[in-house]
Amino acid sequence: MRHNGYYVEGEDRASRVSALFSSIASKYDLINDLQSFFLHRYWKHYAVTLLKPQSHLKALDICCGTGDVAELLASKELTTVGLDFNQDMLNLAKARSESFSIKFPGLKPAEYLLGDALSLPFGDASFDRVSMSYGLRNLASFENGISEMMRVLKPGGRFTILDFSRPNNQTLRKLYFSYLSISVPLLGMIVAGDKSAYDYILESLIKYPSPTTIEKFLLDHGADKVHCHSFLAGVMTIHSGQK
Repeated sequence: MRHNGYYVEGEDRASRVSALFSSIASKYDLINDLQSFFLHRYWKHYAVTLLKPQSHLKALDICCGTGDVAELLASKELTTVGLDFNQDMLNLAKARSESFSIKFPGLKPAEYLLGDALSLPFGDASFDRVSMSYGLRNLASFENGISEMMRVLKPGGRFTILDFSRPNNQTLRKLYFSYLSISVPLLGMIVAGDKSAYDYILESLIKYPSPTTIEKFLLDHGADKVHCHSFLAGVMTIHSGQK
């Protein structure tokens, strides 16, 4: 498959992905709604439910983007930090937090930090809950991303990883890949004016490890009770478990 200008492997991966998100930041939430038929909201709510949130626990949302998952965690009375490596996305997350007190009076909004998921600026065992939505697939090393996530999670703490996946059924996979290669980039061009940013989804997904590979790596690096929740015949998955 031809590289589209945003997808590369190696040292330049982070800078290319950051440029991608800067180009679409203002339309990111809208396109997520349109391309998923609003289902991404359900998947994110479900991922937060799997974390079994409890008030006053500390939560970290890695690759927080515009802050929708971090806001969900904060609304459950968790002390929440959202971290992302793209300042344009963080600016939108911070704008979201400004209206948080109106939506959730008396609760503390999430704090947002600029940082690298592959080198988290937190000590070992700092958080009771850690989430990542649509982030692991974008990292230069999914192995380092999981290792860092497990490092900052407290023993007994819970985690979730939500991301695109590939259906096992070959017919469904072809239909899904056709949707990602034609309809989603067209939507990106119409709404965000950047077709190649949404060509990236399919290419990054083809390179992304299988759910079984991710599950095995989690189990080999301190995770327990790992379960893969599959949606739409494998189009989307959530890995959940605890340390």
